[in-house]
This record gives sequence, C-alpha cells and structure tokens, in this order.
Amino acid sequence: MLPTESELAEEFGCARATVNRALRELADGGFVERRRKSGTRVTTAPVKLAKFEIALVRKMVEEQNADYRYTLVNRSIDPAPAWLSSRLGLLPDRRVLHVLCMHYANNHPFQFEERWVNLDVVPEIEQADLSQAGPNEWLLANVPFTDAEMILSSVPADARLAEFLATSAGTSVMQIERTTWKQGIPVTFVRMTHHPGFQVRARY
Repeated sequence: MLPTESELAEEFGCARATVNRALRELADGGFVERRRKSGTRVTTAPVKLAKFEIALVRKMVEEQNADYRYTLVNRSIDPAPAWLSSRLGLLPDRRVLHVLCMHYANNHPFQFEERWVNLDVVPEIEQADLSQAGPNEWLLANVPFTDAEMILSSVPADARLAEFLATSAGTSVMQIERTTWKQGIPVTFVRMTHHPGFQVRARY
C-alpha cells in the first residue's frame, strides 16, 4: 500500500495535483492499482495496458490524407429510453440529447455516430451549434471526463446502417460503444459504426 496523495505531496514537497497525475500515469502503465476509497497499491505482477486514444474523427480522417466532411442527420431532446437509463444509472425519463451524424472521408462513408448526452450534466450542449462540427468535438473541447469505457464489436449491418455506410445489409462492420463519466456521473453514451474494413489500433 502506498501513502496517501497528501502524504506523498508533503514528503516530496510538491502539489497534490502533481502526485495525482504521477499516480495516474503509474496506473496507466500497470505498475499500481488505484481503488476509490481503498487507496493505491503496487501491483504484484505489472502488466502492459493497451491505450486507446479518444481521437477526433476529423483527425483520424485527415491522418489518412483524406478530405473530411461531417453531416448532422438529426438531433432531438428526448426522455432517456429505458435501456439507456438502466445502462447509465439515470433516473427514469431524464432528458437527453439524441444526435445522429455521419462522418465522411473523401466523400465515402467513414463513420455513423449515434450519441446520447446527459443534459443534467451538460445542459449547455442543448444550445450548441452542432451543424458544422460533431458532438464529439464539442464535448472534448468543453467537458472534461474522468473515466471512460469502450466496447468493440463486430456486428452485422442492419438496413439503416447499410444505407448510411453504403454497404449491404448483413455485412460485418466494426462498432465501438463508449461511455464517459465525470466524477462518477455519466456524461455520454455513443455508438460509432465504421465502414467495412475499418481497423482499430492500440499502443502500449
């Protein structure tokens, strides 16, 4: 067990925020394990952890030397559906922003994005202009998150996805589901479905 952040800050004569950042980097490297309210322990068998960057779709496309284009398909303010409330632990019928949008590379479908944003945490996005830049860009610029979870799956494209991604129904496509939290409170849940042949890379 390591000393507390306050004790380490006093021992090394630095700010507690510096200690927090250092411990976070050690945890990312697999050297320590941090548990809320339980402290920080040195891991007995350090492991390399793969890192997935939450990158802007615009950046991903431009890094392929392609021209990026974005289209807002639809946005609405709705009561959170029951499955979303259950998944995120929201109170029933809380208001969420529901956004559908498309991202293109050289005018070819790159990613179909379907996102729900918790308006209790991010009320200002209700008035945000999402017609020129997607909700991912807006959220990364305006709402820092503290935790994230990603689920990667191969799914058969249904009729709606096939139409947006210019492929045939039943074609296997990569789908990434991501949830982000701010201090334990859910901020957004998103499903990002990519064109056939899309690859995910991780580094460690």
